[in-house]
Amino acid sequence: MKHIGIWINAFILLAACPALFAQSSSWSSSFIEPAAIPEGGGTLAATTAARKTGTPRPFSRVSLGVGVSPLGVGVQVSTNLNQHMNLRATGNVLRISETNISTNGFNIDANLNFASAGASVDYYPFRNHGLRFSPGVLLYNQNEGHGTFTAQAGTSFTLNDYTYYASSANPVTGVGSLGLHNQRPALTITTGWGNTIPHKGGHWSFPFELGVAFIGAPDINVALNSGQVCDSNGLNCVNVATDPDVQSNLEAQVVKYRSDLDPLKTYPIVSFGASYSFRIRSAGVR
Repeated sequence: MKHIGIWINAFILLAACPALFAQSSSWSSSFIEPAAIPEGGGTLAATTAARKTGTPRPFSRVSLGVGVSPLGVGVQVSTNLNQHMNLRATGNVLRISETNISTNGFNIDANLNFASAGASVDYYPFRNHGLRFSPGVLLYNQNEGHGTFTAQAGTSFTLNDYTYYASSANPVTGVGSLGLHNQRPALTITTGWGNTIPHKGGHWSFPFELGVAFIGAPDINVALNSGQVCDSNGLNCVNVATDPDVQSNLEAQVVKYRSDLDPLKTYPIVSFGASYSFRIRSAGVR
């Protein structure tokens, strides 16, 4: 029921956008007194009045920006809807290769591959201040990692608090995967400071954002597919891929890993960036 409520709210938000676009024009017009528009000069007077009020019509300005966050290096495009709202699209990528990570006696060579894209509505409750609230949706999410596990010959490692010794003649190897995309699409909620389309003139802004993406519980899997383990004397060796005791302890260890990573189901978003805005058409009312 909790997830159903979240998606109902997201649907209502997205469904309301077209109405907001249409209503923004009437809001812009309300700043112009009919008496101020002389006969035969309505269009020019309306444009002048709109500029004086600082209320450009929808989609008259665009900003392009870059930034960094735990989702990776990002780019974003924003456009204005009305004096209190912008529509923003984002994309992020990140590639990291890391070797010689050690855990539980294993050496791990890991690769992180992050790629995501989403959209949000930036709501500024105070027109001339940068405070904003941004509900949104992560529409594309391929954030994941892969790694190879190795227990060197003659070394020990633990599974579910049970100690094994890798065979001197046949060391243990395995593979693992981590997925950060169980919930697709994923709801995002952030707050921050800095309007990517400044109302007070100028082109540059340096927005800051803080929030979370509800990506669902991380999915982690580990398989030991080759090698042998022995007792502390190097005797009574068994194959890790077929021995039921090894596989049972491996499964229990993976459950512990999943529990440790469970907090990431609400993935943190902390981003800093810079944006440049410009006009793409007349700011006057239609």
